[in-house]
Amino acid sequence: MNKFSGAYKTIGEVVKILDLKPNKKGVLPTHTIRFWEKQFKQIKPMILNSNRRYYSEKNINLLKKVKFLLKDQGMTINGVKKILNSEDSLELDETANNSIRTNNFKDKLINISNIIKKLKDRN
Repeated sequence: MNKFSGAYKTIGEVVKILDLKPNKKGVLPTHTIRFWEKQFKQIKPMILNSNRRYYSEKNINLLKKVKFLLKDQGMTINGVKKILNSEDSLELDETANNSIRTNNFKDKLINISNIIKKLKDRN
């Protein structure tokens, strides 16, 4: 039985959605999500009986953004906190992701171009 797409998700389901890799024993890294909850006050899962966490779509989108900024962009936790605390940064959309990726890609191309110029100047 599939869950309604807008339904609250368990921490295990969120780990799979975020594509966090299991360890060598096959255990899902739910500790990563719990750590991010402590670091980023914006992540507020619903906690029910026996401390089970349930994540809304808004929380999942926020976790996607945190993962993207930390893992893909290589930002620090403090850097991500600054971004999340800014007023216009709480929404995760494809445009924002693409612009971050584009800026990062542009910076890499500029660095590569500068390295090539230096190598040509040596010859």
